[in-house]
Parts: sequence; structure tokens; C-alpha cells
Amino acid sequence: MLSVTSIPHVEHPALFLLGALAVVLFLWRRHASRLSISYIPGPKASWLYGNIKDFVYQQNVGDLDFQFMKEYGRVWRMRSPLGTDILTIADPKALQHCFHKADELYGKRVESTEISRMMMGKGIVWASGPDHERQRKIISPAFTTAQIRSFLPFFRAGAARLTQKWRDELVPGAFSEGTPVPINKWFSRATLDILGETAFDYNFGAVDDKENEVSKAFHEMFLDSRMRPPKWDLLFKRTWYFLPKSLYPLIQHVPTREFMRFHRCKVVVDRVSQRLINEKREAVLAESQSSRDIFSVLVRANVSTNPKSRLSDEELVSQMATLVLAGHVTTSTTLTWLLYELASHQDFQTKMREEIAAARSRLQERGEVDFSIEDLEGMPLTTSCLKETLRYHTPVYHLFRQAEADDVIPLEQPIRTTSGKYVTEIPIAAGQQVLYSICAYQRLPEIWGEDADLWNPMRFLDGNLDKQSKVGLYSNLMSFGAGTRGCLGWRFTIVETLAIIVELVENFKFEPTEDTAKVLRVPTGIMSAWTAGKEREGPQMWLKVVPIL
Repeated sequence: MLSVTSIPHVEHPALFLLGALAVVLFLWRRHASRLSISYIPGPKASWLYGNIKDFVYQQNVGDLDFQFMKEYGRVWRMRSPLGTDILTIADPKALQHCFHKADELYGKRVESTEISRMMMGKGIVWASGPDHERQRKIISPAFTTAQIRSFLPFFRAGAARLTQKWRDELVPGAFSEGTPVPINKWFSRATLDILGETAFDYNFGAVDDKENEVSKAFHEMFLDSRMRPPKWDLLFKRTWYFLPKSLYPLIQHVPTREFMRFHRCKVVVDRVSQRLINEKREAVLAESQSSRDIFSVLVRANVSTNPKSRLSDEELVSQMATLVLAGHVTTSTTLTWLLYELASHQDFQTKMREEIAAARSRLQERGEVDFSIEDLEGMPLTTSCLKETLRYHTPVYHLFRQAEADDVIPLEQPIRTTSGKYVTEIPIAAGQQVLYSICAYQRLPEIWGEDADLWNPMRFLDGNLDKQSKVGLYSNLMSFGAGTRGCLGWRFTIVETLAIIVELVENFKFEPTEDTAKVLRVPTGIMSAWTAGKEREGPQMWLKVVPIL
């Protein structure tokens, strides 16, 4: 999920009233709490901003997670603004319990749902409980193995367009020797085009830099977003937790620059989405079943299901923004970090190219034109490099939840309390804030090996990984979440990423630039690549791209 962090230039008296109300409610709630986690050790924090300010402002994703895990163990206590405790978890058994055995007990936090609703509407990222189950049932047919197989030609064609674009237009005179390229921006364009074709049968024209009302709206929404949120924003959003649910819809009317951008973008996307839904519904009623894009499959599934279980038009419309924002960002981010590591590890890049060449030879011997999904997933080193990148540079590094009922969370590894006692389980009360540290879990040496702090794809080839506590959807990784609410499109992302990386490594060599050593893993809701000293220029990853003639 994305987190946009812009700074409004106006002040609102209502914020101070909300703050005062929050203090009163907080003191009442703290007094009424039956199951405190104050005995769990954690870093010191101010009452006003807690540790969340430090967490959000850390220079690189995981800097504080790794530090706290070494100091306090796999579970520790932090503070959110206004003094509320947060239970932070990286323990595999605890994560397995929360995601698999007691998944229904841990709902999405207010901030997550309200920002999702403002940005994307009431789609599957926003939904929880019965709403999430109902939406997931309708959307699932769009991500079957057969569907993803039908998307592969679009993945490969999109990658080929990017290859041709680079060969034709990137400083032709110098390109034979290689030229620096902002790969993150190109990947964002390419994956947006691919998603437009596979999800909506819609042409964004992003790689060709064509102006499109939807892509323009999304671009403008993030145009002046900043690296880190202002401190007042942390306090403002914390007050939401103390408001009755009936007041949540009013939050979007607070006239901050951030919320106004959300509104302008959503108006455009909703209008286009409604038009597409109307067109595809007419095709379904006319029994035209030729289109296999995600939206068409979704509309067909919705029409054929029980009327009581169908998605409303508002929910259908919201899926477009959800697919665009949550869909292409994960793929473009993963591609960015994968090429960064291949440029930094030339030996693995060379071996990957050799593996692709061998697969190409086998393909030609069979008399076939292009790689199948089995060919792509049958390249051990290439898939291992992707898995290792998802582990080491996981795009989604934290997930926030809130306990809906009392629970007892078991631990694989005991932790020492502030009194010196060791405990193997943690009782928590309804309302307890929980933070899953995915980045910390994916650096546990007990699971990933003693070199877990290094990027090393060989760990997935050696077969020595300890997977007793199976948590994540893909190779025990939690990059796509886990359990019944794990990402529906995770395999879509894996196949698309493989299709693109194989095309690019087959056609280009990637080398570091002067800025490569200055890259920061900035926490902006996803693990964004920024360059130290050039933060004002926004997210960027520059690599030298050399064509293979």
C-alpha cells in the first residue's frame, strides 16, 4: 500500500480540537485497558511523537528494525504518537499465528483504511471482514493460472517495447558505450502500460510518453509528495483512532493539499472506470466472451454470482485505482532493486545472462518463438535472484494491524521482559496496535542463514533454508503478505517481473554509476530508491545501460 506524504501549507483549528479530544479519550482508554504490554522492552520514546516519528524518518528501511531486533529480540514495544503502545513482531511463530490461525482477529488500522478509501475507493485494499471476503471471491477468477498464462504475451511485448525504446531513443551516439538511465521511472511507465492492457484493455501510452487522462491524474497526485511526512501529520492521523466510525467519512473533507490531490485523481479514475465497466457489462450481456482482461473477468464473475454477494458499482469502480496503484508499483519497485543488485554483482548478472542464453537455445531447438511460464520459472538462478531481491529489498516492509478481540500470541523464541522474566507468549487486549516488521523477519539468520544481512541468491539454490515456520505466500517470504488476506496478484507480479528481467538482461548490460553507491532505501510506504544529496529530485535509481549488440 502507498503512503503519500505531502505537507499542507494551511493550518486547521479543527486539528487542535481533534487533538484535545484524542488526549481525553486516550487517558480514558489507557485507564480502561485490561491487558497492558508495558512489560515488553523497547526503545525510549517521547509521549507526543512516540517512536513512529523516528521510524518514519529513518534514512533506510529497516535501520531501526534491525537495531531493535538485535537489542530486544524478535518482539518489542514501541510507542505511537500520543503515548499508545505498539507491539512490533518479527517472530515467525507469532506471524504465523496472526496471519494464519487468528487472521480474522487482526483488522486494518483506521489510518490505512481511510487513506486507502481516499486514494482508491472501497476496493479490496480498503475492504476488511465480510467485505474483503466478498470482494476477494469475485476478484479471484481474474488471477487464476490460466489467466496469468494468457497475460504472458502482454508481459513479453511490454518488455520488448521498453527494449526498443532504449535502443532507439536513449542518446544514440553514446548509447553504444552505455549511458546513465533512470531505470525506476522507465519501469514505472512500462509496468503501467502492461497493467493497462492486461487489467482493462486500456492504453496508457506511458512508455511512449503519450498524455492520458488517467496516467496524468496519477502523476499529478504524486507530483509534490515529499520524502517524509511533517510531524503535525503524524499527530493528526493518530487522532483518527479516537473518533467514532460515523465520523470517518468527514476526514476526507479536511482541505489539506494531500487530500485534495487524492480527490482530483479519484474523480478522473472513477469516471474512466465507470465507462469501462459499462462497456464490459454490455459485452457480457451480449454474450461476447472474447476479452480476458482482468476487468472483463471481474465483471463476468460479478454478473454471474448471487445478487446478494455481488460488488456494488462503487466497489467495481474502485478496483481500477486499486489495481493501478497497488499493482504496478510493486513490480516496478522490485525490478528497480533487482537491477541495482545485478549491476552491483556483475558475476550474478553474467551467470543470469548465460542461463537465459541456454534457455533460449533450448527454446529454438523446440522450434518455439518465445519463453513460456515454465521456461521462465525453470531458470533457477534467475528466479533465485528475484526471490533474494524480494527478501532483501521487500517493497512492503511494514504492515499495521489492530486486534479486534483479546488474543494470546505465541512466540518461537522467548523474549526477556523488563522484570527479567522470559515469556513464550503475549496476551493482548482488543484494540491493541500491532506492527508486523516484514523487513526484520526477512533478515532473521535462523531462517535465512548467517549471511542474512547480505544479498546472496545462492541461499535459494543451496536448499539449506529452514522453513519450519511457513509464513509467506512465496518461498516463505512475506513480501506479498500471508494467509487469507495475502496479495491476490502475487503470481501476476512474479511472472511479469521474470518476463521483463529476462528480456532486459538478454539485451543489455547494467553497470553502476557514480550515484549507485549513494542510493537510499527510503520508507515512503514502499521501499523507494532515492539518491543521497539529491532528495529534492524525488525517487531515482540511475544505472549505466549498455546494449548487447
